[in-house]
Amino acid sequence: MRNIYYVNIKAKVMFNMKKIICLIVDDEPPARDIIKKYIGSVSALELAGTCSNAIEALNVLQEQTIDLLFLDIQMPNLLGTDLIRTLKNPPKVIFTTAYRKFAVEGFDLDAVDYLLKPISFERFLKAVNKIMDISLRVQDSISSKGRGENFQNPFISLRADRKNIKIPLDDIVYVESLKDYIKVVTTTRNIITKLSISSLEELLPGNNFLRIHRSFIVAVNKIQSFTSDTIELANQKLPISRMYKNEVEKLLKV
Repeated sequence: MRNIYYVNIKAKVMFNMKKIICLIVDDEPPARDIIKKYIGSVSALELAGTCSNAIEALNVLQEQTIDLLFLDIQMPNLLGTDLIRTLKNPPKVIFTTAYRKFAVEGFDLDAVDYLLKPISFERFLKAVNKIMDISLRVQDSISSKGRGENFQNPFISLRADRKNIKIPLDDIVYVESLKDYIKVVTTTRNIITKLSISSLEELLPGNNFLRIHRSFIVAVNKIQSFTSDTIELANQKLPISRMYKNEVEKLLKV
């Protein structure tokens, strides 16, 4: 099993993908040490540092660009899940915890994966493979944006139904998070793919698309009406969450 995952990672690194900058946050030194050791075994990952609590991590996140958090949940003063809720644009997160009961909450926060302690190297690599898949999709889509065809007719390309689907940006109405999947609702069809909503948000031009909720991104030109707490798109009403309300009001001038 270990060899299979390692081969997958080695193959993906060959695409000249930039290293993924990681931060470990855990109040237990042995747990930090094992993740640090695992990160050192994967050439695609680069460790920015370790933190013993969420407050330390918050300071690091304000000073450095972090791509991926290995984040414990049960910590003193501030839970790992609460830390993520305080961040407007959190990095990718892999939760690490000894408590299975936190799994649902972790995935509700758009986590890439959830590792139950004690963490094996094989399970660690499986989680890292998910990050690599996301990073490659983002990189491929960003690269395609520079082509002349896309300049005239901007689009994104997503993997669904065992094929790459070209989706013109003008066709997108809204995007809905379905835990570790997303549903892209267009004017002609719905497309479901395994990708986090935060990863897709990175691909969309911010002046044309608006995050209104942890679970929803909407196309600004498809908004028909709005109030202080809802957006109406065609026959669909979507909620505006408290976390994103200020940004929505700023753009739409509610």
